[in-house]
Amino acid sequence: MTDRPASYPTALGASSRTSITLLGEDLARDVMGQVGFGELAYWLATQRRPTPGQVRVFEAVLAALADHGFTPTAIVTRLTYLSAPDSVQGALAAGLLGGGSRFLGVTEDTGTFLHEIIERHSGTVPDDAAGWDVLALETVRARRAAGQFVPGLGHHVHKDGDPRTPRLMEIAAEEEQFGPHLSLFAAIGRTHPQVLGKTLPLNGAGVCGAALADLGLPIPLLRGFALLARTAGLIGQLAEEMRHPVANDVFLSVDLNNRPVTPDPYPGDLP
Repeated sequence: MTDRPASYPTALGASSRTSITLLGEDLARDVMGQVGFGELAYWLATQRRPTPGQVRVFEAVLAALADHGFTPTAIVTRLTYLSAPDSVQGALAAGLLGGGSRFLGVTEDTGTFLHEIIERHSGTVPDDAAGWDVLALETVRARRAAGQFVPGLGHHVHKDGDPRTPRLMEIAAEEEQFGPHLSLFAAIGRTHPQVLGKTLPLNGAGVCGAALADLGLPIPLLRGFALLARTAGLIGQLAEEMRHPVANDVFLSVDLNNRPVTPDPYPGDLP
């Protein structure tokens, strides 16, 4: 009996001596110069080619998440570059590793949260705004009773409204990509004051998660798309750091203004 050679099938990319294929297409002839990067990223993740409307919404999400100023991810990228200017990849990686529950991870958290609710109500998903409001009220009340926050609700800077939220909803509606996740998210925005007694903005990271979920992108990969967007922003941060360095000033500001204290020999548990 002859052993069969190992086989590792993939529908993504493959190379031969004379050609490269990607997603079943000839890379040089049919992809390069023909397919935009946003379209390709969507196609790679889903293995289905997006419509122009889906590409527009997807790329709007990428633009919304690319950069948000001197966030911790941007600062650590610049500081890592200061420490190791020979390792651009290390600086980028440091910034991406900081994409968690407080920065960037909200996109995944919101999309997952909305998706779980919609899945639980599959077959009885509302078909009008009034029905979505009922489901949203039920959802917010349940979260409050459990002592939990509603992902995507509130922003530490844009307290009067995140400008990305209405714009992304507008684009999704224009492209007929305003699905159940965005519908529930919008309803949460309308109804939560009845439960919380105050009005909080629907933040941009959250609306991006809802939009990505409505595009049919894999829910477990939503943070990956946020990181894809932020990679472009971090490259911009590094390019600016090379032109106009500030990382050393940030470092010295901390180093020269530290206040030594007597160490506690029994600090106890960290918070």
